Amino acid sequence: METIAIRELSTEDEWRQAFPVLRQLRPHLDEATYLASVREMREQGYTLFGLFCGKELAAVAGVIRLTNLYYGRHVWVYDLVTREDRRSRGYGEALLRHIHEWAKRCGCGVVALSSGLQRTRAHRFYEEKMGYERTSYVFKKTL
Repeated sequence: METIAIRELSTEDEWRQAFPVLRQLRPHLDEATYLASVREMREQGYTLFGLFCGKELAAVAGVIRLTNLYYGRHVWVYDLVTREDRRSRGYGEALLRHIHEWAKRCGCGVVALSSGLQRTRAHRFYEEKMGYERTSYVFKKTL
């Protein structure tokens, strides 16, 4: 049985290693844009976690700690993706549970995320397996 380990990815080499996994969720990104975005987001508090199965990176999550008037102190999950060939093995659940514990240690009472309307399997996972509530719609306007 392979050992599962979750750790923060904090170096540019680790971010590069995460790019092929994260690109499965964000296919519009090229590596240069991704790295520039991660550098900028890190300045704002973005944290990238990786789930390793043995030495292989199987899943990635990008999160940030925030405070606002409706959630208070919370963690927002920007990115959560398991490599396509590693899905349905519990890695996403393990990574999200790790984020829940990390959020508690950081003094946050809520973990929140948005998920594209087309991602119905992900919605079932969040609601049925992880106990998330569907609380709102997210709207955007491209300028």
